Amino acid sequence: MDTQQTDPLSTTFAALSDPTRRAILARLAEGEATVKDLSAPFEMSQPAISKHLRVLERAGLIERGRQAQWRPRRLQAGPLRDIAEGVGQYRRHWEESFDRLDAYLRELQDKEQGNGDDDDRDSNRPG
Repeated sequence: MDTQQTDPLSTTFAALSDPTRRAILARLAEGEATVKDLSAPFEMSQPAISKHLRVLERAGLIERGRQAQWRPRRLQAGPLRDIAEGVGQYRRHWEESFDRLDAYLRELQDKEQGNGDDDDRDSNRPG
């Protein structure tokens, strides 16, 4: 995927699609860390971890600091906030859908409790 021609939200979602990168972000949520620290929990080479870090940096999810010879990575919350806001736009739709489902299930329960041991015939149908 060419991130130069992709919108920022797609780039962020693409970066988050990998479980290793999500684990790296979870670690960075606790505070800054070096590449060595970030690679410790994974059974992969440091160059492989560095590739993951470059993807996260291109997506704006992390940044590289500089303290003498130490180059810690740190989490950047902006793109994650953008995702939360983007997904939040659908929240009303989801809540309305869940409310309709809840009302339908309550209606089914009421019918079931109201019919007791009666047969399954629809009371609106003749016969």
